[in-house]
Amino acid sequence: MTPGFVDIDWAGRPVRLEHQWLDAHRAGAPLIIFLHEGLGSLAMWRDFPAQLCRAAGARGLVYSRPGYGRSTPRAAEEAWDLDFMHRQAHEVLPALLAALGVDTAVDRPWLFGHSDGGSIALLHAARYADRVRGAIVVAPHIVVEDLSVASIEQARRAYEDTDLRQRLARYHDDPDSAFWGWNRIWLHPPFRQWSIEAEIAAIACPLLAVQGVDDEYGTLEQIRGIARRVPHTQLLELPACGHSPHRDQPDALIAAVTAFLTRHGDSA
Repeated sequence: MTPGFVDIDWAGRPVRLEHQWLDAHRAGAPLIIFLHEGLGSLAMWRDFPAQLCRAAGARGLVYSRPGYGRSTPRAAEEAWDLDFMHRQAHEVLPALLAALGVDTAVDRPWLFGHSDGGSIALLHAARYADRVRGAIVVAPHIVVEDLSVASIEQARRAYEDTDLRQRLARYHDDPDSAFWGWNRIWLHPPFRQWSIEAEIAAIACPLLAVQGVDDEYGTLEQIRGIARRVPHTQLLELPACGHSPHRDQPDALIAAVTAFLTRHGDSA
């Protein structure tokens, strides 16, 4: 199935979002919503969402956030603020679901978020406790660490000095929109104080937090910190794995997620 587009009103601004349904014919099957990383898009997931949905017997919804993929780009003068992930969790995702006719009071989705998308999933699950069946967060951020900032500074140098921009242009209509929106806010000095530790304590749904032991964008303290604040969290720390377990260890990740969905499918 090819991607489609839907228009939403985001705080008075019209925005077009690229999205794709996976296995929508599975009526009554669980719905998994995929939330991409800080430089990601619908296309950058490649076939992982389809593989996971097939293994789990689930439907899927994949989309590109504003500024990414084929969705409406970020305006050149638009700078993201410290609450940019909160706005995605509390404004954009609910507007997308409403525009697509997903009634989360009846069809409560599972959230699968990677990196920034994992943080967005946590924020959405904390705010809309009765509208989410559960969440799987992969390499999420709950605080800003020195390691994260150092790697993002390295990414900035790569964007300026290597072919990174050309490679991102395969996945984004406007690679500058995607890269600089993400890079500048993460390197903005006040963002060093960003934290969602207090907010995630409200999460009541089943939660699986996954991270690679060799993650170059965060230490294992990110998911261990989640477990301290949300004690029912199930943790998975993957060896020989970096920031993208769905690329580095896809089989292990799919096995863990399908077992998690099976375990909590009836009670969630």
